[in-house]
Amino acid sequence: MNIGGSTLSRELVVVIDFGGQYSQLIARRIREESVYCEIHPYTISVEKIQELSPKAIILSGGPSSVYLDESPDIDSEIFELGIPVLGICYGMQIMAKKSGGKVVRAEKREYGKALFEVLNGNHLTEGLSGELLVWMSHGDSVEELPPGFKVMGKTDNTPVAGIFNPQKQLYGVQFHLEVLHTPKGQEMLNNFLFEIAELSSDWTMDSYIDETVNSIKKEVGDRNAICGLSGGIDSTVAAVLVQQAIGDNLTCIFVNHGLLRKDEENQVLELFREKFDVKVVYVDARERFLSKLKGVTDPEQKRKIIGEEFIRVFEEEARKIGDVDFLVQGTLYTDVVESGTETASVIKSHHNVGGLPEKMELSLIEPLNSLFKDEVRQVAKELEMPKEVVWRHPFPGPGLAIRVLGEVTEDKLSILKEADAVVADELKKVGLYHDIWQLFTVLPDIKTVGVKGDERSYDYPIILRAVNSQDGMTADWYRFSNDVLESLSNRVVNEVEGVNRLVYDITSKPPATIEWE
Repeated sequence: MNIGGSTLSRELVVVIDFGGQYSQLIARRIREESVYCEIHPYTISVEKIQELSPKAIILSGGPSSVYLDESPDIDSEIFELGIPVLGICYGMQIMAKKSGGKVVRAEKREYGKALFEVLNGNHLTEGLSGELLVWMSHGDSVEELPPGFKVMGKTDNTPVAGIFNPQKQLYGVQFHLEVLHTPKGQEMLNNFLFEIAELSSDWTMDSYIDETVNSIKKEVGDRNAICGLSGGIDSTVAAVLVQQAIGDNLTCIFVNHGLLRKDEENQVLELFREKFDVKVVYVDARERFLSKLKGVTDPEQKRKIIGEEFIRVFEEEARKIGDVDFLVQGTLYTDVVESGTETASVIKSHHNVGGLPEKMELSLIEPLNSLFKDEVRQVAKELEMPKEVVWRHPFPGPGLAIRVLGEVTEDKLSILKEADAVVADELKKVGLYHDIWQLFTVLPDIKTVGVKGDERSYDYPIILRAVNSQDGMTADWYRFSNDVLESLSNRVVNEVEGVNRLVYDITSKPPATIEWE
């Protein structure tokens, strides 16, 4: 059994994912309006949709062509359920095809900005008129309308850039209304959510907390659970929610795997023992984890080793406690998506998802697995958690193992811990630390030639990574001033033994990920 936040009762929008690059962004835009939504693969059955009982359905974009046999497909009965449906790009095309229209390869492909002219008034573009700036990304077009549909609007290259069937509450747009490049896109989305589907914005963090606590209380009852605690906001919020549900039947286990930042184990234990009324067991497993990682250089293998070893430690500690049935994890929706779904490829296996062993003695409780990072921060605020928890920079479960590139050794960890501490200290001094969503250093598996004290040095470079993000799905690099970069470089090179160079990563996500491994 996996108890998570996605099973709770509230108004629901289902986003059906055809492998589009913006599927998660659609979900974010919906949740920003206090409406709960879930992403499901296009293989979802009509029966499952009826079981979920959504108030609205949104069909995402995708890279395929609907007229090819191997392309993602859905049951046409979805359009006969009486549920409002909005199709976006590929979603509009498959709506047209399954409703009896015709989709063909376009004479002119359309990528980037375009002007969408509204031709027929409809609820989706209500309050909007004339030409609207939109963002296109398609090579196919609707050539023949399905019965009962009207043309919503056109662009210079696309005669049918939007369609609608008001009787069946079916709407489709060829452009991506979920991206910021479509300035009026959120207004159209809101029209769909509130005017067409008549949703009521019942997705709030206080209601989420109440429903999650009640759900856990109902499922777990008087049985015992342990929580894998890291001190980060995700595991901390998960622990507090479960503690509210089952009280002293929860024991938190803080595993020091030797891959933490400098003095982090002491900081986490002090914080929990002073601020939270939760039982915490400390496990020193440094030697155990580092021995398992000896000689390992592949990042995916590192993650899987650490994921499995965490579970084995938790199982051993659970046996010591006795009669434990559940393991609580701070898994986020982002972790689930990046670890691979039916429609999304594996970006990297998060140790708490793709890195889990196939056989486990404990059932999982993941109260945050339907939340993005910014939503977890909102929950933390509702729970009145200390500022140092709410705004703590994200830290990966595998810790410094994926920030030490190549083999992880004690010497490399020591260098990286010092560099990370120096950077954090300097940015706190100049008042920038809390302006940055995530900040860390990376130690590459190379050395460079330098000059120290008029002598040749052959030491490691340190890579600095600082990004701002809302939910971790996308991120942009932080723009430091030249003076700050200079002070960071001077301190790292002068204060960290074994380092002779600092470089700054100015790559956004995508195309990069936030972490290097």
